[in-house]
Amino acid sequence: MLSPLTFFKCLAEDTRLKSLLLISLKQELCVCQLQAALELSQPKVSRHLASLRQCDLLIDERRGKWVYYRLHPALPDWACDVLFNISNQHGDYLADCIKRLAATCQSTCES
Repeated sequence: MLSPLTFFKCLAEDTRLKSLLLISLKQELCVCQLQAALELSQPKVSRHLASLRQCDLLIDERRGKWVYYRLHPALPDWACDVLFNISNQHGDYLADCIKRLAATCQSTCES
């Protein structure tokens, strides 16, 4: 069972918070899409995603050479509500990331 303390500790870093919010908005993202959105290297993004997986906030699925991430299906409703409220009430926090993500070609991860 995810405790509020664990949840907020896992999100107490900008890259992890933005990654989780972007994934919650888009339902699923690949490492390469997050790299583009966050303007970070693959190792750095992957390291933060691994932390979010260890907290049981994300699950991953390998498809070919790419790994896709989505919210853990057992994430409590209250945690989903927190992510939803942050996304909706603080759109400016993710605005640049969302623009970069939209500009990223959908087929980036498939080539």
